[in-house]
Parts: sequence; structure tokens; C-alpha cells
Amino acid sequence: MVKMSSVLTILFIFLSSVMINHLHVVSSKQWCVAKLTATNAQLQKNINFGCSEGVDCRPVQPGGSCFIPNTLINHASFVMNAYYQSHGRSKKACSFKKTGTFAVTDPSFGSCVYGS
Repeated sequence: MVKMSSVLTILFIFLSSVMINHLHVVSSKQWCVAKLTATNAQLQKNINFGCSEGVDCRPVQPGGSCFIPNTLINHASFVMNAYYQSHGRSKKACSFKKTGTFAVTDPSFGSCVYGS
């Protein structure tokens, strides 16, 4: 009986370790994207701000890897995430006057790759 208890204890510790490591990996990456409730004016301000603060905005310009779909919310999300990633990944760096939110699923698609 003691041996079975020891085996179960070791199994429990092993499975707990696996789950803790899995949760760490899942939560270690996040992206900043535009809230669906943001207005077009707010999204455009976020793009203008990010591009003026050193974000490489070429991917959301015509011919860029993230230009299609050509929508403000997609362009703003890319720029907002680039700003967030390059400014310490802090909550403040994703605020954008409360129009930014966090995603734990990679928003990259096709050749449009969001930094992480």
C-alpha cells in the first residue's frame, strides 16, 4: 500500500509539473489588438500614434504583408501590437485610451505575422 501511495504521489507531481509548464507556455505570449467596439476615428488615431512612435508600418501599407484585409481594425491591431511589443509589453502599452485589449491566440494570418 505504501508503494502504491508513493507511485501515485510521483504521478501527481509529474502531471502537475506538466500542467504548470503547459500553462506557463500558453500564458507567456499575448498580443495587443483593437477592441471590436473601437470607432474608426479611434482606430485611425491608434495607427497614426503607433506609426509616429517608431512602429514599422510598412506591413499595413499597400503591398505590405498585412495590408489585406484592408480594414482599419486589422491595420490598427497590427500597429497596436507592434507598439505594445516594442514598449515593454505592459498593460499601459496596450491601452490606447481603452481601445486595446489582449489576445492569447496569435492573430497572425497568411504572410501577416504579428510579433510576440
